[in-house]
Amino acid sequence: MSGHSKWSTIKRKKGAADAKRGQIFTRLMRELTIAAKMGGGDIDANSRLRTAVAAAKSQNMPKDNIERAIKKGTGELEGVTYEEITYEGYGPGGVAFLIECVTDNKNRAAAEVRHLLTKRGGSLAKSGAVGYLFESKGLFSFAKDEADEDQLMEIGLEAGAEDVTDEGDTFEVRCEPSDFEALSQAFTEAGLTPLSAEVTKLPSTTVEITDPAEAGKVLKLMEALDDGDDVQAVYSNFDIPDEVMASLDS
Repeated sequence: MSGHSKWSTIKRKKGAADAKRGQIFTRLMRELTIAAKMGGGDIDANSRLRTAVAAAKSQNMPKDNIERAIKKGTGELEGVTYEEITYEGYGPGGVAFLIECVTDNKNRAAAEVRHLLTKRGGSLAKSGAVGYLFESKGLFSFAKDEADEDQLMEIGLEAGAEDVTDEGDTFEVRCEPSDFEALSQAFTEAGLTPLSAEVTKLPSTTVEITDPAEAGKVLKLMEALDDGDDVQAVYSNFDIPDEVMASLDS
């Protein structure tokens, strides 16, 4: 397991505090607003908005919140004007980071990301330096007591899933972003609730971190970036073996 997938697992094990849930809702609402701004408020005609709504519903976001965020994007309600910007960088051990921000102040966002990287042994990189290492994928994660692999495979393949993998304490289902909605609906109709469901970016190659001290630094950097005020999503290509993770937990 690596990068964003590994980080998602770590966050789940830490537990979802109310503050974190509020942060998730904030990011989802930003994405809804941006999607509506870019492609309009008609879900049928805006694939990005459909995906954003599906992700919001998977986190049990109230319908009123979803509608309000969309109306802010279309201009029906007053709200902050957001811009999207992506930063690329490196962390300890040569690990690549792709940092997506949604912000109302690009200068503030750039300063924050640069500070977070340099403070923890990383650095900003030029545009295009690491972006090619990642590709967009729909990703669903299920607890093993929620569904078995054969069931996920049967439902998933009929609805467009590319792969079902065993990730230790969970099963992960991957798909193309265009198949995310259909797959989400198929799981819902089957009565299956994922631990997480999102369109994310997964690395094509990984960097294995075997030194516990270096692994700890990478995780602290990932956590700091993930908590950034303007940061919408963070992706990385680190791979920390289970035995190294166990040594960090002990």
